[in-house]
Amino acid sequence: MIKGILFDLDGTLLDRDQSLIAFLEHQYDRIQAFHDVDKHLFIERFIQLDQKGYVWKDKVYQSLVKEMNLALNWEELLEDYVESFQNHCIGFSGLIELLDFIKEKNLKLGIITNGFGRFQMNNIKGLKIDHYFDEILISEVEGLRKPDIEIFTRAANRLGIEPHEAIFVGDHPVNDVEASIKAGMVGIWKEDDFFERPSKDDRSIKSLFEMKDLLVRILQS
Repeated sequence: MIKGILFDLDGTLLDRDQSLIAFLEHQYDRIQAFHDVDKHLFIERFIQLDQKGYVWKDKVYQSLVKEMNLALNWEELLEDYVESFQNHCIGFSGLIELLDFIKEKNLKLGIITNGFGRFQMNNIKGLKIDHYFDEILISEVEGLRKPDIEIFTRAANRLGIEPHEAIFVGDHPVNDVEASIKAGMVGIWKEDDFFERPSKDDRSIKSLFEMKDLLVRILQS
């Protein structure tokens, strides 16, 4: 019997692509020194260097400042990113409806996300969804990163359930889907064209709207 559902954050609950564009447009408009560079070029190059969030922004800003010959301090740009990104967080369509539905089913809710503690927690609060979750595990705080199965079992333990009683939903084929299955959970892939399909892809959804129907089928099976 399923007793809890765990989610990845970036690319699963948080529409990071749209959130990043919204933040970058605002940062560009606020900082005059950027205006010697075309806005679209700035945003496009940032996204290229960012690699879907898998390159931390210290390296991204250092590269941008050097490549575009900007009279800016990359450390200050990084701090602005850390503090301001939360103000531009956009959730995927159907996010609140899905979380409300899960709560109505009296299922435990959790998040497991890789990243820095303060930054990721700010983003969860930026989405205004922190109150839905019984447990939130962030890799920097836990000293563990996905795909280490220990972070999945730790999350289940904190929710007071066994791994086989949990569903994990994420967009990364290895870090989320395959790792959660290895940990004993039901792994569900939130499809993303940036990645190849996971080798252990028994179940997948294209949007959070589909998760509600899939959850009903799993609970009834």
